[in-house]
Amino acid sequence: MGKMKKLASVMLAAIMITVIAAACGNNSEGDSASGGKEIYFLNFKPEIAQVYEQIAEDYEAETGVKVKVVTAASGTYETTLKSEIAKSNAPTIFQINGPVGYESWKEYTLDLKDTELYKTLTDQSLAVTDGDGVYGIPYVVEGYGIIYNDAIMQKYFALADKAVQVSSVDEINNFDTLKAVVEDMQAKKEELGIEGVFASTSLAAGEQWRWQTHLANFPLYYEFNENTEYENSVMAGLNSTEISFNYNENFKNIFDLYINNSVTEGGLLGAKTVADSMADFALGKAAMVQNGNWAWSQINEVDGNVVKAEDIKFLPVYTGVEGEEQQGLAVGTENYFAVNSKVSEEKQQASIAFLEWLFSSETGKKYVTNELGFIAPFSTFTDAEKPADPLAREVLAWMEKDVTSVPWTFAAFPSEEFKNVFGDALLQYAQGNMEWEEVVTTVIDTWKSEKSR
Repeated sequence: MGKMKKLASVMLAAIMITVIAAACGNNSEGDSASGGKEIYFLNFKPEIAQVYEQIAEDYEAETGVKVKVVTAASGTYETTLKSEIAKSNAPTIFQINGPVGYESWKEYTLDLKDTELYKTLTDQSLAVTDGDGVYGIPYVVEGYGIIYNDAIMQKYFALADKAVQVSSVDEINNFDTLKAVVEDMQAKKEELGIEGVFASTSLAAGEQWRWQTHLANFPLYYEFNENTEYENSVMAGLNSTEISFNYNENFKNIFDLYINNSVTEGGLLGAKTVADSMADFALGKAAMVQNGNWAWSQINEVDGNVVKAEDIKFLPVYTGVEGEEQQGLAVGTENYFAVNSKVSEEKQQASIAFLEWLFSSETGKKYVTNELGFIAPFSTFTDAEKPADPLAREVLAWMEKDVTSVPWTFAAFPSEEFKNVFGDALLQYAQGNMEWEEVVTTVIDTWKSEKSR
């Protein structure tokens, strides 16, 4: 009997150990202590980590679902993701930086095309797609184009002697119309109280990014978009060892318009910075400037700023491409949510539910607008819930129009060296030291040499 009792005790202990081990194993797979399912969000922005942690607390209080938030140290996101994704309790929500990131992580990305998150995206062309699938949802966007001061534009439209039959900015929807208006405004700059239509074209070393990256985005987007072998212009660009730069005349169209109708003469542009350019606009010296929605703070903080929030608007960058009447702003992001396709379906659905709550519930949307400060590209946000920043609101308004946003194809540019050489060539051209054909050759040759490294 004693031996039987001892055997029973050993068996009972073994059973208890097995049960405990199973319970622990379940917890490692994501069950919270309260019995609810746990999801795991790997965040890549340390500066907003505390906001996400507070969001997670509120979400758990409201739904009972625990959200584990882990934030990678600055500059280590890809390394952290590679380490975490291999663990048994892997991230259920992670971030990719667009089509390039998707190529690295497509084995782990769930198709999100049937989610409300995708259906409420105001511009679905921004999503990362592959065939019929949707694998990355942009959750914050930025946009750039030609910023204009509507007070000056209205003053121009009211002139009795204006040379063009245009009475509203809404009528400016292609390069020819833009050129005609700009050149007439330049001729009447004294009547309008400006020094030039466009703010200074900043071509000082290190200050050229608005031209060798943002403006260069347009001709190379149009070139790569013709390559139907790839899903999008970024992937086409990344796989292009050479470029033809066959839309170079379109680039020249708008670049010439900038430098020939400017506050500053072309020969002096090598000393001009972005800050100089934004000050030209803020102080009312210029009616237009190319930049993005981030420029509002730069404009608003200039000492002596005369541009009212209600007068700051966006126009697309028109270059003379056929069909550009249907072109919108250059809108993009490097911030996309992806859901881990390797975790259980239950965790996948719980992760999707959390993201949809964040961008559709009253609590979630308050965090997005007020604490995270995102321009969130979802139709779930009312006007009252959108950012107060006037240029952010303009980006959202353009995304809701029946036009096509131009994607940020510059993600495919081969190197910083390529962009810097491009920018230096533009300076030489603006100063009259280089012919346009030489600029074109420089750009083509530099792309090829950088791709061959």
